[in-house]
Order: sequence, then C-alpha cells, then structure tokens
Amino acid sequence: MELDDLDWKLLELLQRDGRMTFTELAKRVSLSAPAATERVRRLEQAGIVTGYVAVVDPHRLGLPIEAIVRVRVRSLDTPRFRERVVTLAQVRDADHVTGDDCWLLRVVCRSMVELEEFVERAQRYGDTTTSLVFSSHARNRPVTRDVFGGIASH
Repeated sequence: MELDDLDWKLLELLQRDGRMTFTELAKRVSLSAPAATERVRRLEQAGIVTGYVAVVDPHRLGLPIEAIVRVRVRSLDTPRFRERVVTLAQVRDADHVTGDDCWLLRVVCRSMVELEEFVERAQRYGDTTTSLVFSSHARNRPVTRDVFGGIASH
C-alpha cells in the first residue's frame, strides 16, 4: 500500500496518542472526520495499524528491576524455551535474533531474587548473559517517514 503525506501524518499522530478521537485527528490533518476515519480504517485493514495500547510504567507497579537477558538456546530446546520461558509474565519483549545469542528478552521483576530465578529457568535451555537496565532513552519511538531517508549525518 502506498502511503501519502496525510497517511503518514495520521500514523504519526496515532502513534503519539492512540486515544485521539477521529474528530481531533481530522482537525490536525485538515480533513473531515469521516475522511480521516476512512483513512485510518484503510490503514488498519492493510495491517499497518495493528492495534492500540496503553503504555504502563512497570516501576510504578512495583517492578523496579528491568533487565535484558540474552539467551543462546540449543536448537532442539527452542520449542520448549518458547513455551516455558517466553510466555512467563516477567517477559515484556522477546526477540528471536541472529548472532551469538538466539533470544533477546526484556524482563521486569519485583526483586533481584526473582530475576535470579528467571535467569536460572532460562539457563535450563542454554547459556545466558544478563544486563541490568539503568535507564532507557529511546523506546517505542514512532515509525515515521524519516526512516526511509536512511541515517542522516548530524
């Protein structure tokens, strides 16, 4: 599906505020509400917009420990790893990746003891490397048309 400037503007607005009303979206892109609604529905039907979510702060929910756990899973253990580790509640993101490690997991825990238990469970399926997250400076950035321009020098 080819996206025009209005589609990109709608995507940028929705990624910043998925609760924005169609009336407000329409006003921001100088369309009628029905025209904006139709464009958003078209983006949804094309599978470009796949859903709307609330962003929750795990720290405020009592999950102060955040870590990246890299796992080199033995190939025969991959199905069990997906079933028994990736599905655990502590796992916020799970990416199957290339390179030395097979999996990159972002996890949140209530305590270091809980993190240790999580890592021990993951180690049943292969070697792990765990890094604690001090802070995050870029997460869930909107996908914009600028991505297609490549890396600009600054």
